[in-house]
Amino acid sequence: MPRQDTAASSGTPQPTPATAVCVGESMAVLLPDRPGPLESVENFRLSVGGAESNVAGALSALGVPSAWISRVGDDGFGRRLLADVAARGVDVSAVAVDPHRPTGLYLKEVGGSTGRRHDLGPGRSRLHYHRRGSAAAALSPALLADPAAARLLAGAGLLHLSGITAALSDDCLALLRALLAERRPGRLVSFDLNWRPALWRDRDPAVLPPLLDAADVLLLGADEAEAAFGTGDPQALRRRFPSPATVVVKDAARVVTALDRDGTAVSEPALAVEVVEATGAGDAFAAGYLAGTLRGLDRRRRLRLGHLSAACALTAHGDQAELPPAPAVDALLAASAEDWAATRVSADGIVSPALPATVILPAIAPLPARGGQSATDSLPTTAAALSATDSLPTTAAALPTIAGPAPGAAAHPRPATDPRPVPSPALGAP
Repeated sequence: MPRQDTAASSGTPQPTPATAVCVGESMAVLLPDRPGPLESVENFRLSVGGAESNVAGALSALGVPSAWISRVGDDGFGRRLLADVAARGVDVSAVAVDPHRPTGLYLKEVGGSTGRRHDLGPGRSRLHYHRRGSAAAALSPALLADPAAARLLAGAGLLHLSGITAALSDDCLALLRALLAERRPGRLVSFDLNWRPALWRDRDPAVLPPLLDAADVLLLGADEAEAAFGTGDPQALRRRFPSPATVVVKDAARVVTALDRDGTAVSEPALAVEVVEATGAGDAFAAGYLAGTLRGLDRRRRLRLGHLSAACALTAHGDQAELPPAPAVDALLAASAEDWAATRVSADGIVSPALPATVILPAIAPLPARGGQSATDSLPTTAAALSATDSLPTTAAALPTIAGPAPGAAAHPRPATDPRPVPSPALGAP
């Protein structure tokens, strides 16, 4: 199967070996030029999105060398998808280009205050998918024999999967089963339910529980779990899925609870956010939590890094956003419960008693620092980071002036935002 040009073939430096490998579908996205129902939109902007590539891009922004494995069509959408994901610092060398099947596509509908009959309303969005017969739906266990994919999988300290892949085709389901059966010492496997009811209309969701129970880290939205399994209660879900080392239950705008196999449970409230768009927040939370796990942060800081990543995604258009500079991240992770509860995140920046000044979110994340370690430094690849005995606090040094991007951050403008105050975020795509 043909592949896109790699760093080796172009003569450019080879990327850092991937610590995290994310496997699954991503698609081209058409974003409207204005809020309101689709019939009122005059123009669309081309972008890209998808759970697994979103997580890979967010992990890369957090300093975790990441790769995305999938299939795209030999078409303009596929080329754009590869270019955009690679531009986030993600290794795409194992993405196959399918000459016969197209790249999947979805359109985003953004609610507003137009007064039109079908307007979703401020702060809400809906995705319209066109993915049947796509290149990604042809993913199969044959992937494991592909040299480029095998190389990445062999070196990964984290393998991230989602329930979306299981719904795409029988071959995709077989691939997930093969990946979960191929357990390797020192490699964590995370699995995000990512419940999409429309994908399961013609398929049996009974295949999902064994997949979820085979993971080391299981990520569940409480509302999604309620729809898929009949309960969103964290303790009930922990009993339903006894095998993972940690089950993380995201209760929408309120709180996220991480429950370890030994019965330990830690909950952390969501940040207050002025939401611009909700799409991509669940993927950002997953990336933040997983980055904290690999970094060896304690349980509470893992949840906070997930919350912070999600909050930043909620204040940006599209599925990707950037975190503030590392010293600000460290200060927020170490904040008292009172200061954390008083923190506010909007498109204008982050205001918190834990920070000496308002932090402006950078358009492009600065490269990870190479000095003292922080939550966004390069991360270890050992599964020992998941140990229930971990408690490695991150302490911030004296904070520099942080009212803007860190030195060296690329100055690409972010699209103009139209913040609409909404209570704390829903951590998941609609």
